Amino acid sequence: MSDQFADLKILIVEDQGEARAMMRNMLTELGVTQVFEAPDGREAMNFIDSAFDFINLIICDWNMPGMSGVELLRQLRTVDPSLPFLMVTGRSDMESVVEAKSSGVTAYIRKPFSPKQLEAKLRIILYKMAA
Repeated sequence: MSDQFADLKILIVEDQGEARAMMRNMLTELGVTQVFEAPDGREAMNFIDSAFDFINLIICDWNMPGMSGVELLRQLRTVDPSLPFLMVTGRSDMESVVEAKSSGVTAYIRKPFSPKQLEAKLRIILYKMAA
């Protein structure tokens, strides 16, 4: 466990409870102590609106009912163009990658992913945040 992730305040946006729990456990094992959860994009946006300066990273599923991850990303970018956003998805087609990048995604990780893959993405995001 490393303390390099200890200052992160992460919001997980995922409609499947088991997947949220799995991500929370991975993050906790990596040393993240402040993890918040939202089951969909609308609740995430409400959380962000009420705690705008509090969250410093979002990990979000692409496919969710109501508001997709990419819709949440687009809405978020109108409020904060720089908040790091890690898109989690099973999609790997080039069109989806291009859509996520054009919407302002910081990083992209394919399901299923391992704790080591998540750690590598977080390191990349921290590097981008520091730049």
